[in-house]
Amino acid sequence: MFDMLIDILSWACLLLGGLVGIIGGLGLVRLPDFFSRLHAAGVAETLCPLLVVLGLVLQSGISLLTLKLVLILLFLLFTAPTATHAVARAALVDGVEPEVTEDDSESTSGEPSSNT
Repeated sequence: MFDMLIDILSWACLLLGGLVGIIGGLGLVRLPDFFSRLHAAGVAETLCPLLVVLGLVLQSGISLLTLKLVLILLFLLFTAPTATHAVARAALVDGVEPEVTEDDSESTSGEPSSNT
């Protein structure tokens, strides 16, 4: 009974991780500007490996392989957001401007909009 529960949780994590990866890929294709696409990639490259490695850890049980998987996961969780931040900063330095609509600029200025 316990083994079946572990298998179900493992496969759920693996499938959900794959789904997050697919949705992140769709975000890269469908989102309008560079920074939105970078956000989709950053979220997907953090959450997808987390779920996949968690599923693999559940499948492997307690062993040396589990330790190796956790070390790989820690490496990914430290480097992926750092790399995304570095790419975004390099784009800003290079002059790539985020797309801002009129509604966004009014809501961030702190002044009430005159559309009411």
